[in-house]
Amino acid sequence: MTMRKRTRTSLNSALVNVWRRELGELSSRNFSDRLAASEDLVLRLDILQKLDLHRGCVNTISFNGAGDILVSGSDDRRIILWDWETGQPRLSFHSGHHNNVFQAKIMPCTDDRSFVTCAADGQVRHAQILASGVVTKLLAKHHGRVHKLAVEPGSPHIFYTCGEDGLVQHIDLRTGSATRLFTCKPMPSQSYFSTVHLNAITIDPRNPNLFAVGGSDQFARLFDIRKYKWDGSSDFDRPVDFFCPPHLIDDEHVGITGLAFSDQSELLVSYNDEFIYLFTKDIGLGPDPTLTSQVSDCSDTGDMTPDNCSGVSLSNVDGNVKAAPQAYKGHRNCETVKGVNFFGPKCEYVVSGSDCGRIFIWKKKGGELVRVMEADKHVVNCIESHPHATVLASSGIEHDIKIWIPKAIDRATLPTNIQKDRVLNLIPHRIGFFPFGGFYDDDDDDDDFIDSDDDEDNDDDGDDDDDDDNDDDDDDGSNCNNDDDITDNNDGYSGNEVLNEEQQEEEDNEGDDTTDVIFLGYADEDDFGSENFYDDGVEDIRETENDGDIEIAASDDSFSDICDNDYSDLGCGDNDFDDCNMMDGFDNEK
Repeated sequence: MTMRKRTRTSLNSALVNVWRRELGELSSRNFSDRLAASEDLVLRLDILQKLDLHRGCVNTISFNGAGDILVSGSDDRRIILWDWETGQPRLSFHSGHHNNVFQAKIMPCTDDRSFVTCAADGQVRHAQILASGVVTKLLAKHHGRVHKLAVEPGSPHIFYTCGEDGLVQHIDLRTGSATRLFTCKPMPSQSYFSTVHLNAITIDPRNPNLFAVGGSDQFARLFDIRKYKWDGSSDFDRPVDFFCPPHLIDDEHVGITGLAFSDQSELLVSYNDEFIYLFTKDIGLGPDPTLTSQVSDCSDTGDMTPDNCSGVSLSNVDGNVKAAPQAYKGHRNCETVKGVNFFGPKCEYVVSGSDCGRIFIWKKKGGELVRVMEADKHVVNCIESHPHATVLASSGIEHDIKIWIPKAIDRATLPTNIQKDRVLNLIPHRIGFFPFGGFYDDDDDDDDFIDSDDDEDNDDDGDDDDDDDNDDDDDDGSNCNNDDDITDNNDGYSGNEVLNEEQQEEEDNEGDDTTDVIFLGYADEDDFGSENFYDDGVEDIRETENDGDIEIAASDDSFSDICDNDYSDLGCGDNDFDDCNMMDGFDNEK
């Protein structure tokens, strides 16, 4: 008698994993990872809530290591710490910057009390939460905007900065000094501009000695900090590897807006008016990307688009054949400096915002587009993945932050018009990658990538300060005294740098931006909703004896309100501020 094979029951993969875990075939860790990476959860992502307290574009969002706090920075120059699950702010303070905040990061292993920030004013600052309030201090400066920071994984002290001046700096919070590593130079064929204006920097989590930078040309550059000689004698501006898609090798009209390393040391590169590409180390161009043979024609018409170049290879000077990287298509990245990120416990997905206001999610392996989510009415710039859970945070031109969790009852499908949109987004819209790192944008929005930091166009923005918003710095608590002389000890730079006469003159002329600011006032929940958001809780401003440092002190009642709202974990109790010497001499009545 012939035995009939038992018919397999088709079950959802997540249910199969539950069964395997119960049988002991799958460890709890592997089960958790597989469940979090389930496509079913990705298809059920929906908005949990909106975090809406900023008064400008939200340019940066970042989770802490534990994943319970989200930090954000904005054009309003404020830093807010959120309890994203409840939607309530834990803390808000002025960053000390004079212009739009572009990135804010919580330093690891600091009990979420240490932050580093960078902004359009060219400053890099360090903020600390103390029992007496928040103190923010200038660490370093760039000539031009500073778009990104990269924190060394697991280090509470070390991070890197990059700016539109092409400069990369290494900063150690233990010494409070910045070391100028190098200024990124273009390829010899692009010698018509002197520097590559950097928009992105990222560190390899598996090997923190390696970091990559990208900016106003087509190459992502990989550096090894171990090759740097701290006495300044090394020629550190030579990368150990270059990355670029074959069809963009000779394209001088593209630039890089975002970089991200996966946990497997794969490098994700997002290009303006182009696509996103995934590079593994074996398809790098090497330390010298000079080609011995140009990329062959990909079609009879000579079309060099990525669709026709899927099988293209190229050779560098050592003769090795390099395969084309995986491409992720469908979004549009033309108007802003847009980031890119991985998603999932083992980086199973690639996520990016788009000029159309949507969030795009692709499978990392194969590049299949699996999800398109309507997020904003305007551009989505930032997508941040939760370190442990299937949670996303997004922000952009709008003034709020959206939290996404898998809570939808029904699985989402791709929009019916997505294929039409993808075709439109595959058509080049080259609007020009400006050499100073910005993009030409016809829309008169808040992004402000073209206008200078100091209103060089002389347009009146309706306030008395030098930035591009419509509020006075005095109104938001940043009444910085810019008339003090700056000594050599507080300029934020190490003593190893050597400046030529022109650079030294520029440094001397920029002393007015280096005043340290100490903020001792927080805003409580009622303050957030008021029109005088920046005024409430601030009682008085006075100069200290510390070379022009500024104190902003709030009333005892204001601080007590904060401590009553279960902020005791920040190190402040009801009596801490009553005993604080900095409160002496102030009128405590609102």
